[in-house]
Amino acid sequence: MVSGNIVITSRAACRRARLFPIVVALGAALACASYGRNALPPGTVEPDKFLFDRGMVALNDKKWLTAREFLKQVVETYTQSPYRPDAKLGIGDSYLGEGSAESLVLAINEFREFLSFYPTNRRADYAQYKLAMAHMRQMRGPQRDQTETREAVKEFQTFVERYPTSSLMPEAKAKLREALDRLGESDYLVGFFYFRARWYPGAIDRFQTLLKSDPAYSGRDAVYYYLAESMVKTKRQAEALPLYEKLVQEFEQSQHLAEAQKRIAELKGQHPELSTQTK
Repeated sequence: MVSGNIVITSRAACRRARLFPIVVALGAALACASYGRNALPPGTVEPDKFLFDRGMVALNDKKWLTAREFLKQVVETYTQSPYRPDAKLGIGDSYLGEGSAESLVLAINEFREFLSFYPTNRRADYAQYKLAMAHMRQMRGPQRDQTETREAVKEFQTFVERYPTSSLMPEAKAKLREALDRLGESDYLVGFFYFRARWYPGAIDRFQTLLKSDPAYSGRDAVYYYLAESMVKTKRQAEALPLYEKLVQEFEQSQHLAEAQKRIAELKGQHPELSTQTK
């Protein structure tokens, strides 16, 4: 009997010994989970700074959800914290980094709120730039709806007007040009469609409107060419010649360069009076 009890006791001890590491691991996991929810270790001296730093580390590591969990605690709990404005921007950046259609809308909201709450903050230019970028990330192809492109243009133009000394100005101007070119390409494609359909008055109207609204459109060599061609088709050679000449003067590498030079020679040969008019 005694021997049997010893065997049973030994087996129970063995089971406990095997279970002990599991219990310890489970306890550690629960402790970590609890710590993750509370996000603050006991005795933290500067809790807002601790949360902010953890959030920014996660943001830099592209752990968007984790970053938001930390940064939102700064924004929602520590309303007087000096880290609150930067935490607000970090939340916007996390949504922007995530890049889904839903998160881009949330990013726009975060950056707009920042500009509303902190209009004179040292990073207001950054918020305005990222607001414009959130719209730009939603731009569609030139043959589709251009609502977001127009919003991006508006926000980049606001940036240029409000923050002339910002270090982000070169990037903002480049992005503004890109967005304007998207709008220009959309208009150009409509004009080119009219040209292909041989509705030259419609093509002329669309091309002229584009050049008036955006004289710096990057693809204006094609606009010059097809606008001039449309005018030739409608017997407006005197108006066409200066357009061919502008193409030649402004674009040395255009795919329309050779045809434009040929047209200039033809028009001047057929209508000598035009040579004196364009001098």
